[in-house]
Amino acid sequence: MRIVIQRVTQASVEIENKIKGEIGSGLLVLAGFSPEDTEEDLQWMATKVAQLRIFGDAEGKMNLSVQDVQGELLVISQFTLFASTKKGNRPSYTNAAPPAVAIPLYEQFVALLEAATGKTVQTGEFGADMKVSLLNDGPVTIVIDSKNKE
Repeated sequence: MRIVIQRVTQASVEIENKIKGEIGSGLLVLAGFSPEDTEEDLQWMATKVAQLRIFGDAEGKMNLSVQDVQGELLVISQFTLFASTKKGNRPSYTNAAPPAVAIPLYEQFVALLEAATGKTVQTGEFGADMKVSLLNDGPVTIVIDSKNKE
């Protein structure tokens, strides 16, 4: 599993000219899945996202988590995070999980995030043509791969 986390002051996802998910201050999480991802990967990643200290404290140091600041979460499926650009100029997505595998992983990840934070997580729609808008705060953008836990 691979994610891109962006600390935002606001973010939304639009599908067919309708807002599907929208948050204020919090985290926009782009999530990609591989066929090898396990429940352990999902749990580790959900815990990492919930506890990652990337929000400023009273002194302006990044010491607070999304939970600490009562932030919101928007999770968007993003198979292109597993793009391979080794050969040629057209990316290959063979490392990304196919929809039959990825959809249950995505849904389970969202459920684990909700359990970890105690909050409803806003989402896009798996496989839809989505327009994602955000105002990156900082900017703070972090990439995490569950295969690089050590």
